Amino acid sequence: MMLLPAFFTGRFAQLAHYLTTFGVFGVFAIALLDSALVPLPGGPDAALMLLAATHPAWSWVYVLAAAAGSVIGCVALYRIAHRAGRRALDRFSTQKRARVERWIARYDVLAVLVASILPPPFPFKLFVVSAGVFRLNLVRFALAIGAGRAFRFSLEAFLAARYGDRASAIVAQHYPAIGLVVAVALVAFFVAKRCLWRTRPSLG
Repeated sequence: MMLLPAFFTGRFAQLAHYLTTFGVFGVFAIALLDSALVPLPGGPDAALMLLAATHPAWSWVYVLAAAAGSVIGCVALYRIAHRAGRRALDRFSTQKRARVERWIARYDVLAVLVASILPPPFPFKLFVVSAGVFRLNLVRFALAIGAGRAFRFSLEAFLAARYGDRASAIVAQHYPAIGLVVAVALVAFFVAKRCLWRTRPSLG
């Protein structure tokens, strides 16, 4: 699990552009590769928005394809990390690893859900790898990834279909704040629910 050499950047950018020409299948492939091991420039977000702006009627099909690809790619990375154990975390800084480990220990798959919503440079792959290393429930992990990515991709597709070329600038300007608000709301809901459960009087 080594970082890819910098000189591959241009080649992978060409690969992402080429795959986009395959429409639904291209978005699926980009999302899968980007979530698993190959960081493609722009990732599925750029391909999804380009296609949704070009073919608005197909927007939700692109969303489903991108979300499915992301889930499968993340499950593949989860399994690799699961087998590798803590060695899979070696390429991440000790400080980041410790912080993510605390979040996962406290919030379980909710931490993964929040990470899947937030945009780069949030260390999403570290959460996926950590989920595999610490052996979170695979089904709940996959559902969290699917829900988070579906929200993110749906918003991007809606904006691209509605605003066309201007959507990229809108997402760049407003999505980080939207993602953060949603993430905070999810965490607050989870904490409130857990507090209510603890203070709930026992029956009998």
